[in-house]
Amino acid sequence: MRPTTLASALLVFAIGGLALLTAPTTGAQNNKIMGQIDFDAATKPAKNAGVWIDGQYLGYVSELKGDKTVLLLPGDHEVIARQTGYRDFKQTVTLEPGKTAILRIELNKDPKAQYSAVNAEVKIHVEPDRAAVFVDGNFAGYVHQFGGVGRSMLVSPGKHNIKIALPGFQDFTTELSLLPRQKYTIETKLVPGSIAQADPAVKRN
Repeated sequence: MRPTTLASALLVFAIGGLALLTAPTTGAQNNKIMGQIDFDAATKPAKNAGVWIDGQYLGYVSELKGDKTVLLLPGDHEVIARQTGYRDFKQTVTLEPGKTAILRIELNKDPKAQYSAVNAEVKIHVEPDRAAVFVDGNFAGYVHQFGGVGRSMLVSPGKHNIKIALPGFQDFTTELSLLPRQKYTIETKLVPGSIAQADPAVKRN
């Protein structure tokens, strides 16, 4: 598996928003009040895309099922899926009580995305490994993508702000000054915290 490349200074996403929740559930069919969103993604980039609903980061597409099934109050909800090197996927979903909406995530490559010819390599070993990773304020992916055998994040040389965040935990932030072809490892465990402590990068659209 090839490392994931991120030209952080050159990838710009439109972000801002409100809030949302996920909870263990047996599905909307057993809940007469809440509506449910299921995600359908055919490509690997779409399956690994980060998901924001009503401005709140929830996780990545392929994990939002089972005990992480998304239940929401009936009404309109804005869904955004983000992946490095691709344009944001945005769609408004109208949920009905006790019913499930299936949303197909389709991503188109961003022609404006640019990548450095020479990079530094950053491995990330953080728990929980579903936490979001931001480089210089831009969503880069989630922790699991950048740790383990054959998995890392390629970042352009220079100074970068790395933030790892997940609702319900305190953010981890570090500043790196990377040299060309340098290898660096981030290893930590997020400390449990309040949803109110979530960084604006996690709560925005």
